Amino acid sequence: MAGLAVVAALTGCGELEAQIGADTGTATDATGSHSKGDITDALKKLDKLAVKGRAPRTGFERDKFGPAWADVDRNGCDTRNDILKRDLSDETFKPGTHDCIVLTGILKDPYSGKTISFKRGQDTSTAVQIDHLIPLSDAWQKGAQQWTATKRKEFANDPLNLLAVDGPLNGQKSDSDAATWLPPRKAYRCAYIARQIDVKAKYDVWVTSAEKAAMKGILDAC
Repeated sequence: MAGLAVVAALTGCGELEAQIGADTGTATDATGSHSKGDITDALKKLDKLAVKGRAPRTGFERDKFGPAWADVDRNGCDTRNDILKRDLSDETFKPGTHDCIVLTGILKDPYSGKTISFKRGQDTSTAVQIDHLIPLSDAWQKGAQQWTATKRKEFANDPLNLLAVDGPLNGQKSDSDAATWLPPRKAYRCAYIARQIDVKAKYDVWVTSAEKAAMKGILDAC
Protein backbone atom coordinates (compact mmCIF):
# COMPACT_ATOMS: atom_id res chain seq x y z
CA MET A 1 0.00 0.00 0.00
CA ALA A 2 2.86 2.38 0.77
CA GLY A 3 4.25 1.97 -2.73
CA LEU A 4 0.86 2.75 -4.29
CA ALA A 5 0.50 5.84 -2.12
CA VAL A 6 3.90 7.10 -3.22
CA VAL A 7 3.14 6.55 -6.92
CA ALA A 8 -0.20 8.31 -6.57
CA ALA A 9 1.53 11.37 -5.10
CA LEU A 10 4.03 11.86 -7.92
CA THR A 11 3.95 15.34 -9.39
CA GLY A 12 6.31 18.18 -10.11
CA CYS A 13 9.43 16.18 -11.03
CA GLY A 14 10.98 19.17 -12.72
CA GLU A 15 14.68 18.76 -11.92
CA LEU A 16 17.32 16.09 -12.28
CA GLU A 17 20.62 16.41 -10.46
CA ALA A 18 23.72 16.58 -12.62
CA GLN A 19 25.88 13.57 -11.87
CA ILE A 20 29.15 15.12 -13.07
CA GLY A 21 31.61 14.85 -10.23
CA ALA A 22 29.41 12.67 -8.01
CA ASP A 23 31.93 9.84 -7.95
CA THR A 24 34.88 12.14 -7.35
CA GLY A 25 33.31 14.18 -4.59
CA THR A 26 33.15 17.48 -6.46
CA ALA A 27 30.20 19.81 -6.05
CA THR A 28 26.79 18.44 -6.98
CA ASP A 29 24.02 20.48 -8.57
CA ALA A 30 20.77 20.04 -6.68
CA THR A 31 18.82 22.12 -9.21
CA GLY A 32 20.18 20.83 -12.56
CA SER A 33 17.84 20.44 -15.50
CA HIS A 34 17.21 17.06 -17.08
CA SER A 35 16.80 15.79 -20.60
CA LYS A 36 14.63 13.04 -21.99
CA GLY A 37 17.84 11.03 -22.40
CA ASP A 38 18.60 11.30 -18.68
CA ILE A 39 15.23 9.82 -17.79
CA THR A 40 15.50 7.13 -20.46
CA ASP A 41 18.90 6.13 -19.10
CA ALA A 42 17.58 5.91 -15.54
CA LEU A 43 14.62 3.80 -16.67
CA LYS A 44 16.95 1.44 -18.56
CA LYS A 45 19.12 0.98 -15.48
CA LEU A 46 16.04 0.42 -13.32
CA ASP A 47 14.78 -2.24 -15.69
CA LYS A 48 18.05 -4.16 -15.31
CA LEU A 49 17.99 -4.21 -11.50
CA ALA A 50 17.08 -7.55 -9.92
CA VAL A 51 13.66 -7.63 -8.24
CA LYS A 52 13.48 -9.67 -5.04
CA GLY A 53 11.85 -9.62 -1.65
CA ARG A 54 13.47 -7.85 1.28
CA ALA A 55 15.80 -10.17 3.23
CA PRO A 56 15.67 -10.20 7.05
CA ARG A 57 17.49 -7.38 8.84
CA THR A 58 19.10 -10.01 11.08
CA GLY A 59 22.79 -9.39 11.67
CA PHE A 60 22.81 -5.76 10.55
CA GLU A 61 25.19 -3.51 12.46
CA ARG A 62 26.60 -0.16 11.36
CA ASP A 63 30.16 -1.36 11.85
CA LYS A 64 29.60 -4.08 9.24
CA PHE A 65 30.11 -1.20 6.81
CA GLY A 66 33.36 -0.10 8.41
CA PRO A 67 34.04 2.75 10.83
CA ALA A 68 31.75 5.73 10.38
CA TRP A 69 33.20 8.32 8.01
CA ALA A 70 36.53 6.68 7.29
CA ASP A 71 39.10 8.48 5.13
CA VAL A 72 38.74 5.99 2.28
CA ASP A 73 40.22 8.26 -0.38
CA ARG A 74 43.23 9.00 1.84
CA ASN A 75 43.06 12.74 1.33
CA GLY A 76 43.49 13.37 5.05
CA CYS A 77 39.82 14.27 5.61
CA ASP A 78 37.06 11.96 6.80
CA THR A 79 34.13 11.31 4.47
CA ARG A 80 31.63 13.42 6.44
CA ASN A 81 33.79 16.52 6.10
CA ASP A 82 34.49 15.73 2.44
CA ILE A 83 30.75 15.79 1.74
CA LEU A 84 30.19 18.94 3.81
CA LYS A 85 32.95 20.63 1.80
CA ARG A 86 31.32 19.46 -1.44
CA ASP A 87 27.71 20.36 -0.64
CA LEU A 88 27.96 23.50 1.53
CA SER A 89 28.86 26.99 0.41
CA ASP A 90 30.73 29.77 2.24
CA GLU A 91 32.53 27.24 4.42
CA THR A 92 34.96 28.09 7.19
CA PHE A 93 37.43 25.52 8.51
CA LYS A 94 39.12 24.72 11.79
CA PRO A 95 42.61 26.23 11.73
CA GLY A 96 45.45 23.77 11.41
CA THR A 97 43.35 21.00 9.82
CA HIS A 98 44.34 21.67 6.20
CA ASP A 99 40.71 22.63 5.50
CA CYS A 100 39.51 19.20 6.64
CA ILE A 101 37.18 20.11 9.49
CA VAL A 102 34.23 22.27 8.43
CA LEU A 103 33.19 24.72 11.15
CA THR A 104 30.41 26.64 9.39
CA GLY A 105 28.68 26.81 6.03
CA ILE A 106 25.40 27.25 4.19
CA LEU A 107 23.35 24.35 2.82
CA LYS A 108 20.72 24.72 0.12
CA ASP A 109 18.85 21.62 1.21
CA PRO A 110 17.78 19.54 -1.81
CA TYR A 111 15.12 17.66 0.15
CA SER A 112 13.18 20.68 1.43
CA GLY A 113 14.48 23.65 -0.55
CA LYS A 114 15.33 25.42 2.71
CA THR A 115 18.56 27.31 3.32
CA ILE A 116 20.22 25.94 6.47
CA SER A 117 23.12 27.43 8.39
CA PHE A 118 25.58 24.78 9.54
CA LYS A 119 27.65 25.30 12.68
CA ARG A 120 29.87 22.57 14.03
CA GLY A 121 29.14 21.76 17.66
CA GLN A 122 27.62 19.19 19.98
CA ASP A 123 24.20 20.85 19.90
CA THR A 124 24.27 22.25 16.36
CA SER A 125 25.98 19.80 13.98
CA THR A 126 22.87 17.65 13.60
CA ALA A 127 21.04 20.45 11.75
CA VAL A 128 22.88 19.18 8.66
CA GLN A 129 23.38 15.43 8.31
CA ILE A 130 24.91 13.23 5.64
CA ASP A 131 22.28 10.98 4.11
CA HIS A 132 23.00 7.64 2.51
CA LEU A 133 20.65 7.81 -0.48
CA ILE A 134 20.47 4.03 -0.26
CA PRO A 135 20.42 3.48 3.51
CA LEU A 136 22.91 0.96 4.88
CA SER A 137 20.21 -1.12 6.55
CA ASP A 138 18.17 -1.17 3.36
CA ALA A 139 21.23 -2.25 1.35
CA TRP A 140 21.92 -4.97 3.93
CA GLN A 141 18.49 -6.43 3.22
CA LYS A 142 18.99 -6.21 -0.56
CA GLY A 143 22.32 -7.83 -1.16
CA ALA A 144 24.97 -6.32 1.10
CA GLN A 145 24.92 -9.25 3.52
CA GLN A 146 26.83 -11.21 0.89
CA TRP A 147 29.41 -8.50 0.18
CA THR A 148 32.96 -8.39 1.40
CA ALA A 149 33.80 -5.99 4.21
CA THR A 150 35.80 -3.93 1.73
CA LYS A 151 32.85 -3.50 -0.61
CA ARG A 152 30.53 -2.51 2.25
CA LYS A 153 33.04 0.10 3.44
CA GLU A 154 33.33 1.49 -0.09
CA PHE A 155 29.53 1.66 -0.38
CA ALA A 156 29.15 3.49 2.95
CA ASN A 157 31.68 6.13 1.94
CA ASP A 158 30.94 6.52 -1.77
CA PRO A 159 30.19 10.20 -2.61
CA LEU A 160 27.64 9.02 -5.16
CA ASN A 161 25.57 7.61 -2.29
CA LEU A 162 26.03 10.58 0.05
CA LEU A 163 24.31 13.93 0.30
CA ALA A 164 24.28 16.70 2.90
CA VAL A 165 20.66 17.32 3.86
CA ASP A 166 18.31 18.69 6.50
CA GLY A 167 18.94 16.70 9.69
CA PRO A 168 15.32 16.20 10.80
CA LEU A 169 14.32 15.03 7.30
CA ASN A 170 17.19 12.56 7.30
CA GLY A 171 15.91 11.20 10.60
CA GLN A 172 12.40 11.00 9.18
CA LYS A 173 13.65 9.02 6.19
CA SER A 174 15.61 6.59 8.40
CA ASP A 175 16.13 3.35 6.42
CA SER A 176 13.15 3.83 4.09
CA ASP A 177 13.30 3.04 0.39
CA ALA A 178 11.48 4.86 -2.42
CA ALA A 179 8.27 2.92 -1.80
CA THR A 180 7.85 4.47 1.64
CA TRP A 181 9.69 7.83 1.62
CA LEU A 182 10.38 10.62 -0.86
CA PRO A 183 11.84 14.11 -0.40
CA PRO A 184 9.01 16.53 0.41
CA ARG A 185 10.36 18.90 -2.25
CA LYS A 186 8.69 17.40 -5.32
CA ALA A 187 11.04 19.18 -7.73
CA TYR A 188 13.93 17.06 -6.42
CA ARG A 189 12.29 13.65 -6.66
CA CYS A 190 13.46 12.90 -10.20
CA ALA A 191 17.06 13.62 -9.21
CA TYR A 192 16.71 11.62 -6.01
CA ILE A 193 15.40 8.52 -7.74
CA ALA A 194 17.83 8.73 -10.66
CA ARG A 195 20.74 8.88 -8.23
CA GLN A 196 19.38 6.02 -6.13
CA ILE A 197 19.21 3.94 -9.31
CA ASP A 198 22.81 4.88 -10.19
CA VAL A 199 23.96 3.65 -6.78
CA LYS A 200 21.97 0.42 -7.00
CA ALA A 201 23.29 -0.27 -10.50
CA LYS A 202 26.88 0.39 -9.42
CA TYR A 203 26.72 -2.03 -6.49
CA ASP A 204 24.13 -4.54 -7.76
CA VAL A 205 21.67 -3.76 -4.99
CA TRP A 206 18.28 -5.23 -5.80
CA VAL A 207 14.85 -3.58 -5.53
CA THR A 208 11.54 -4.84 -4.21
CA SER A 209 8.55 -4.85 -6.55
CA ALA A 210 6.92 -1.97 -4.62
CA GLU A 211 10.15 0.02 -4.74
CA LYS A 212 10.56 -0.51 -8.48
CA ALA A 213 6.96 0.55 -9.11
CA ALA A 214 7.47 3.74 -7.08
CA MET A 215 10.72 4.55 -8.90
CA LYS A 216 9.19 3.97 -12.32
CA GLY A 217 6.17 6.07 -11.43
CA ILE A 218 8.41 8.99 -10.49
CA LEU A 219 10.52 8.79 -13.62
CA ASP A 220 7.51 8.42 -15.87
CA ALA A 221 6.16 11.68 -14.44
CA CYS A 222 9.41 13.64 -14.91
